[in-house]
Amino acid sequence: MQKITPYLWFDDQAEEAMNFYTSIFKLSKVVAVSRFGEAGPRPAGMVLTATFELEGQEFVALNGGPEYSFTPAISFFVHCETQAEVDEMWEKLSAGGEQGQCGWLKDKFGVSWQIVPNILGELLNDKDTEKSKRVMLAMLKMGKLDIASLQQAYQKG
Repeated sequence: MQKITPYLWFDDQAEEAMNFYTSIFKLSKVVAVSRFGEAGPRPAGMVLTATFELEGQEFVALNGGPEYSFTPAISFFVHCETQAEVDEMWEKLSAGGEQGQCGWLKDKFGVSWQIVPNILGELLNDKDTEKSKRVMLAMLKMGKLDIASLQQAYQKG
């Protein structure tokens, strides 16, 4: 059992969110679903909690009502190996949501995600500060991150 599990509060979209996320990530599965009974504060049969895994990470989604909503202060960072993976995650997770800057997006539920190629960390942490500065400046102009453009900024000089 993992030590820490993200617990996501939805108004009434927990089941929809679980199905959406598990349809996007290749290594995913539904673990358990509990539903409100007749005596619950929400309609009987509505999902109370939905437990699912994405890439081996367990999540719980709760239909807790409209009291709280998501903010970009918390986001999920998706490590991507290739541009094809960046493109796929970006398009699927932002569908019906909002595409932002520097690899950030909000999905259709308002959950924030960062879609980041692994090479970005290497380029930004280079000992040559001029190279890393060029990469940072290039990244700041992007919505979806583009590996070739980041590498091109790194190699200029």
